[in-house]
Amino acid sequence: MAEKTILLVDDAAIMRMMLKDILTKNGYEVVGEPENGLKAVEQYKALKPKLVIMDITMPEMNGIQATKSIKEFDADAIVVMCSAMGQQSMVVESIQAGARDFIVKPFQHDRVLEAVAKVIG
Repeated sequence: MAEKTILLVDDAAIMRMMLKDILTKNGYEVVGEPENGLKAVEQYKALKPKLVIMDITMPEMNGIQATKSIKEFDADAIVVMCSAMGQQSMVVESIQAGARDFIVKPFQHDRVLEAVAKVIG
């Protein structure tokens, strides 16, 4: 089951709830739901999930900074970014920080599953 573990990082509880619902109904296990980048880095180190789904805009530490910190800790970390802002600059910055894919809010059920399946199966 460790291959299907996911850390959901978003400052909006409703977004985490929606994502968790999509993922758990499709056989994935959500192991943590930190609400900011600082907690995301701490929980990644403690839980070592297979995948991190990371919001970009959050208090304390944004998703791009958190992704960089996680990648410094574990170069093999798999991160998929999500944001309501689908601007090109954000996508580029996310990929440069080490993200493997990018999903835009509001979440489309199929797109979330496609992105997750693409990076962890």
